[in-house]
Amino acid sequence: MTFMKRFSATLMAGALLAGPALAQDMTFFRIGTGGAGGTYFPIGGIIANAISNPPGSRACDEGGNCGVPGLVAMAQSTNASAHNVNAVQAGQMEAGLTGAATLHFAYKGIGVFEGNQKPDVRVIANLFPEDLHLVLPKGASLDGLADLKGKRVGIAQAGSGTQIAVELILAAHGITRDDIEEAELNNTQSAERLADGQLDAYFYAAGTPVAAMIQLDNTKGMELYDWSEEELVTGNTAVPYYIKSLIPAGTYPGVDYDVDTLAVSGMLITNANQPEELIYEITKALWSSTARKLLDNGHPKGKAITVETALEGVEGIGVPLHPGAEKYYREIGMLK
Repeated sequence: MTFMKRFSATLMAGALLAGPALAQDMTFFRIGTGGAGGTYFPIGGIIANAISNPPGSRACDEGGNCGVPGLVAMAQSTNASAHNVNAVQAGQMEAGLTGAATLHFAYKGIGVFEGNQKPDVRVIANLFPEDLHLVLPKGASLDGLADLKGKRVGIAQAGSGTQIAVELILAAHGITRDDIEEAELNNTQSAERLADGQLDAYFYAAGTPVAAMIQLDNTKGMELYDWSEEELVTGNTAVPYYIKSLIPAGTYPGVDYDVDTLAVSGMLITNANQPEELIYEITKALWSSTARKLLDNGHPKGKAITVETALEGVEGIGVPLHPGAEKYYREIGMLK
């Protein structure tokens, strides 16, 4: 949060120094992310930095940032996937990060979005895989997901893509809210409650490593649940866009074993009504050389965000690319 406040202050200071004429050309672009303890927030901050080039800044060809001239992008902490889809549809934010499953359900108006379709959401890029963590106290174990019955379980915050998926996956294993003492908490809150003994387990989907889990691992310690093959198949059937994944041993130093789990792609989305040329320029800036440096050095998951994988899984989700993004990918030969 401190970094983003400093970054926003710097952008505003630069705009003020640039004078009233340049300030009139400023375009604000809000990006919905997630909680500060997850992965969406820092990644969203890096993307905002990469695509910004406030009035008065040096141009890309003069050694400045290769963002969109006049653009001031800001990462905003939210309740993540479902919240961001709703906000982008409503025009309350210009863009957002969301999981592929949530995006599919929202665009089609099915599942938890039945009767509440979001037809105006559009894809800018596939970003990175988000692994579903089932976190347990140090030394704890489960013989299977059915062991969660009767326990205090964090199911992520209301409105999050994690909660939507977790409820569907648990239901496929015969577990409902009536079978557990559920807690609707964000990742940081869940980690704190687990450390204090107020939770027996919690779920959270995010790109590894997750800041709040690193802190938990370094202080109280933790275990991650290793899903059985049968549970993975059942989970994938319940939520088709959650696919088999692996959290390698040592991702969190205290977890020295491989963890089989499910993962969903994290997507950057916008509204169909955003100007085509603006989204074209934003997409171009996202894959610039300066953005590459920011992504590689800003967060471990940043290295997984590449132009080569920007369209992976997009067609299967059934949500169109924004015309501006499509224009850029055609221009570089990724689309015919």
